[in-house]
Amino acid sequence: MITRENIRELASFESPEGSALSFYYQPSTPKDKSHREELILVKDLVRSALRESEKNGKNGSTREDLQKILDMAERLHGNSGRAKAVFASSKENFWREYDLPARLAGSRLFVNRRFHLRPLTAIADVLPRLLIVAADKTKARFFELWMDEITEREKLTNEMPRRGRSDGFAGYDAGHAERHVENEALHWFKRLAERMRELQESGYERFLVGCRDENWREIEPQLHPYVRQRFVGHFAIEPATATLAQVRESAEAMYNEFRSQRRTRLVREAIGEAHRNGRGATGLRRVLKALETGEVQTLLLARDFANPAAQCPHCGHLDCHMPESCAVCGKKTEHLDDVADAVLRVAVRTGIEIIHIPDNPELAAVGGIGAVLRFRADQNTEGKKAG
Repeated sequence: MITRENIRELASFESPEGSALSFYYQPSTPKDKSHREELILVKDLVRSALRESEKNGKNGSTREDLQKILDMAERLHGNSGRAKAVFASSKENFWREYDLPARLAGSRLFVNRRFHLRPLTAIADVLPRLLIVAADKTKARFFELWMDEITEREKLTNEMPRRGRSDGFAGYDAGHAERHVENEALHWFKRLAERMRELQESGYERFLVGCRDENWREIEPQLHPYVRQRFVGHFAIEPATATLAQVRESAEAMYNEFRSQRRTRLVREAIGEAHRNGRGATGLRRVLKALETGEVQTLLLARDFANPAAQCPHCGHLDCHMPESCAVCGKKTEHLDDVADAVLRVAVRTGIEIIHIPDNPELAAVGGIGAVLRFRADQNTEGKKAG
């Protein structure tokens, strides 16, 4: 299973000879069990890539990698319904292969100086790493949902005190026992909240809780502020008997609604803040500047965004004005037919949150790209003094 660290490794890779190969395979419903149609498609993609590399005089190691892709295609046979991504460069002794959810737009193959990451970041955005805690007063089950796969990673049990046979004089013992049970429950839910905080540090991006409604009133006050920042919500479920499928269905439904509302809110926040000269940026030129100055907190990219730009291979500076030489270091720039992948690589390497936005007229009206900023460099007090 691919991790965020794997994606960062891919974003940092560069082949000066232009031999970085990215292959995305999306399984289809074949007309026959031999999957010959898929194989024919892959062969066509390989032939096209070979012609292009030979035209550019870069066919040595690229040919070797393309042959490996062909050999793999012979064995895929639908890949058990999973998509696949391969990133390779024999020149650099590099080969990474990952199974993915079958949510790609189609099978594609790219050969360039850097890996093509847009399909990968789109899947990682739609399917973040979720931690789901199903709990009541006696037990808790911790589930991880990541890249369309759910696993139960651990269980905790609370040994509640037993009630005696007698309530004692005037029911005093009964009241004392009841208070003791309540205190035990409070400590238990604090323990669960602390475990969630510990797991938050291991890279979970969002949290959900499944429980009975009466238990949520006791769990919610114990959540740590760090967990609250990434909290999606709670849903009703029987923690002891819930199946993996039931937990997944409830969690996905809640997260999908949360994601849709958050996308809309972030787009409006970025546009509104940009209009007020605040912590928002819209349009390619402004977003590129914000990326370079480290201002960006969340990058917003329309699904169909595409725009040419120039990039300096020496210092990495991106420029939408297409200059022949870099405005930063003066070296010769290279032309990019689409700057989206270069922008995504910067975001991945620097830990910026990436949100792919489908069909949003407001974002399209400002160029299909925007950002919510952590700060404004031009409004920094020291920066103003220096200016």
